[in-house]
Amino acid sequence: MNQIYDVLKSFVDPIFVIFILLLISLIIWLMSDKKKGGALFLLLAVVLLYGFSIQPVSNFLSYKLEKNYISARPAEDKTKLDVIVVLGGGLYGIRGWNKTFPSEATTVRLVHAVKMYKAYNAKYLVCSGKGDHKISEAELMAQMAGDFGVPGAGIRIEAKSKDTYQHAVEFNKMFPDKNTRIGLVTSACHMKRSETEFRKFFGNVQPLPAGYLYATPTGAAAVRYIPQSQWLFNNTLVFREHLGLFWYGLKDI
Repeated sequence: MNQIYDVLKSFVDPIFVIFILLLISLIIWLMSDKKKGGALFLLLAVVLLYGFSIQPVSNFLSYKLEKNYISARPAEDKTKLDVIVVLGGGLYGIRGWNKTFPSEATTVRLVHAVKMYKAYNAKYLVCSGKGDHKISEAELMAQMAGDFGVPGAGIRIEAKSKDTYQHAVEFNKMFPDKNTRIGLVTSACHMKRSETEFRKFFGNVQPLPAGYLYATPTGAAAVRYIPQSQWLFNNTLVFREHLGLFWYGLKDI
């Protein structure tokens, strides 16, 4: 019964409804007396929408991007790190409340960064990111870190950087000793680009990914092949990250 319920929940997902509507439009178009050339484009749209909205495709593309960071480190491998740096993942505000909140990505990264700060006995936790709100990503994360028990003397704020490249540049200005041992915290899908930028300045960078797009499939197998907005969104993040890697690669030429 639980598997049937899982399937039924999938049927009310917006992307599934859109897929069905597109499929119906394709069938009506093909059965009409009009020319069928345009139907090929509609067919392509349906195929792409379906492919990029199912879990197997999302998992495959996510794994290809995150595979270097999926292997777990041994639990006993806790070599001391000097600094844990966490990169902001976005904020959002509610005007009526006059308040700014961390995005889900920012929250996941900060929680993981605090955990790593304590586990690796680091001297500093650096919160990095500017954002487009009254309070910066770095300042908001610093407040959260304090709430989670990180002492004020151990928190450093870098609130100038707007992108991955600037994260590394501004961090480099904060720590003149290039032998500083760094634990880098960001989302797994964003780690490859981030690690590349930080390694331009520091030789000892330990990736500490927080949050993965890839996940071992669970639940009813049938659900994995039903279009879901979640997988379409994940694939959007993957495509954006590949574009970022390509763009940063061009800048290095």
